[in-house]
Amino acid sequence: MHARFYGPDAERIDEVVELPSYEAEHLVRVLRLKPGAHVRVFNGRGAEFAGAVETVGRHGVRVRLHGSLDAQAEISVAVTLAQAVLKGDKMDDVIRDAVMMGVAVIQPTITTRTEASVASLRRGHRQERWQRIAVSAAKQSGRAVVPDVREPCAFKEAVESLDAGRRGLMFVEPSAGGGVVSPGELAKPSNAATMLVGPEGGWTPEEISQGSTCCQLVTLGARTLRADSVALVAFAALLTLWKEL
Repeated sequence: MHARFYGPDAERIDEVVELPSYEAEHLVRVLRLKPGAHVRVFNGRGAEFAGAVETVGRHGVRVRLHGSLDAQAEISVAVTLAQAVLKGDKMDDVIRDAVMMGVAVIQPTITTRTEASVASLRRGHRQERWQRIAVSAAKQSGRAVVPDVREPCAFKEAVESLDAGRRGLMFVEPSAGGGVVSPGELAKPSNAATMLVGPEGGWTPEEISQGSTCCQLVTLGARTLRADSVALVAFAALLTLWKEL
């Protein structure tokens, strides 16, 4: 199996593309590939190519594309994960797992009990870090699509962004109130859905009330799950029910 690399400029057969600096570093320093080595290049938008390393130098790595490849199929429901930002590096793991499972978009969200602010996340360049993790996860899992990791936003914005064409599924404790259902009671969305997953301290009653106006409240049962495992368990359950696995 030839090594895969992310090349966002890859569009057509017989063109030469330059790999991003971090991908070039991996090719040269880790895999120690030389000119002439056969590789695969995906552009993050669903296209994948066979290619060969053309040049390796101080100013980067260039690859010539010489054939189209069948890209891995995406799931039929475009799922946005609106995940409350978690402490430390836990968010990294959530993003990595969600991308490998097939999520289409990740919306980091600031809730009442989130121990971070939009401003602090921007100062720490967290979005750029998370986007790099998404690239790495797509590369490892074989996806030719790199999900968009959006700018962090407030919970209110995430809820207000939901429209009639995108089904909202808010994952809550069983005791959250009336109208809470299990994943098995959900019908498969026609083409899109948004999963809302809370922080370590859980949703506040006000957030549940606000979310319930445009989302179906969903519970994963009586067991208490870690905040960084809820999205993975929920997404796996949905994909199984939707017969996407």
